[in-house]
Amino acid sequence: MAAVETIHVDGVWQAAASGAQREVLDPADAKTLAVVAEGGVEDTDAAIAAARRAFDQGPWPGTPVAERAALLRRVADLLQRDRETIALIESRDTGKTLEEGRVDVDDVTNAFRYFADLVTGESAGRVVDAGTPDVHSVVAHEPVGVCAMITPWNYPLLQASWKVAPALAAGNTFVIKPSEVTPLSTVHLVKLLAEAGLPTGVANVVTGAGDPVGARLSEHPDVDLVSFTGGLISGTKVAQAAAPTVKKVALELGGKNPNVVFADACATAEGFDTAVDQALNAAFIHSGQVCSAGARLIIEESVRERFVAELARRAEKIKLGRGTEDGVECGPLVSAQQLDKTEAYVASALAEGALLRCGGKQPEPNEVRPATGYFYLPTVLDQCHREMRVVREETFGPILTVESFQTEDEAVTLANDTEYGLAGAVWSTDTARARRVAARLRHGTVWINDYHPYLPQAEWGGFGKSGVGRELGPAGLDEYRETKHVYENLRPSPVRWFAG
Repeated sequence: MAAVETIHVDGVWQAAASGAQREVLDPADAKTLAVVAEGGVEDTDAAIAAARRAFDQGPWPGTPVAERAALLRRVADLLQRDRETIALIESRDTGKTLEEGRVDVDDVTNAFRYFADLVTGESAGRVVDAGTPDVHSVVAHEPVGVCAMITPWNYPLLQASWKVAPALAAGNTFVIKPSEVTPLSTVHLVKLLAEAGLPTGVANVVTGAGDPVGARLSEHPDVDLVSFTGGLISGTKVAQAAAPTVKKVALELGGKNPNVVFADACATAEGFDTAVDQALNAAFIHSGQVCSAGARLIIEESVRERFVAELARRAEKIKLGRGTEDGVECGPLVSAQQLDKTEAYVASALAEGALLRCGGKQPEPNEVRPATGYFYLPTVLDQCHREMRVVREETFGPILTVESFQTEDEAVTLANDTEYGLAGAVWSTDTARARRVAARLRHGTVWINDYHPYLPQAEWGGFGKSGVGRELGPAGLDEYRETKHVYENLRPSPVRWFAG
């Protein structure tokens, strides 16, 4: 495949119809990593038409469930075969560490296997008791049709799999638009789908910008569902574009996630160490470029100073550098734009009265941190409050804000005082209190004495402006299906409603 032939339509890799290209940059040094096709409306329309034909006339929607599941399992095996290659692609493209890239490949593999198992374990339909033996009534599921998938730059392969695996398991066809910043692992995934034997036209990819590619996917009348993961502003535009055709819409729009720590969680040396360690992981994995990042530390006042001092001390020791280098714990931000946003958020926080405990600037360059890379030191901002932009808005950078509370009710109020509602955590050795607080948090995922793990069999999604719909779990499969009720009268007879 030539470097610019990254558009896949009806089984053919090709360049953009316009001939346009885009450079994909390595965020560790801002040098060109790859050159990809820059698709437009013509390419998008062709991909949608191919997916439409494959759904309306092709074999995939009618392929037996066992065969669809077998293909998903073959894809999972191929992902593991190419684990090191894909992890390297993901590390170079996004800036994350190579080990994070390996974890992503394993998580993607698990997602494909989970949805394969889920569909094979289902019954053909749910029999409904109509109250008479003369009626056979069944509720069944069918594929929704042509799916448009728009994925983000922070976890390109993972987020693609959360859409592709259930869509294929349900019998759909699709067009996927990866982020123009990090498209390379999605291109590799589509190649693996073809190698696994997916029929021509079922999987199509268009590399290019959100406008026009994402906009066209959202508005096109031949698209039956659009699934978008990304920022709130872009997600709102997707919903608006999809509204006139009344297509199904699934939106995962990020979060501003609280990590609530009660003093009793820090009562022992082991508990204190664990809570601090997990607060670091919550905030600074992948340089904070995680939709569920625990960017808001909400700590009980009595342990605040001790906790934040230790947190800042450890944050200063995080080893930044190119993600492929041994010993590096945290990579660069994904782009110059993201670096600029991070700097602006820190500047606004300091202007609004936050206390800088560590970080707050770019690191000095060295042999693993080129001066041209988009690096920023892990930053802890103390004495924060809800009026600050850095506390209200999703920063998507290595910034941890600190707020404090004195009572359980105050902790819950602070944690819920956000327009988002994706994820959060509560730390306490008091099981009853931890579960009580978890039940009161208005967030789609709540961890107790942990942060960041997810299970493919458990739904993922948020409340409020974190979006609509769910990924993963049975509900994640249902997003890609329509429900049909078939009512069969076994002994039809005249109704005689009308006398004539």
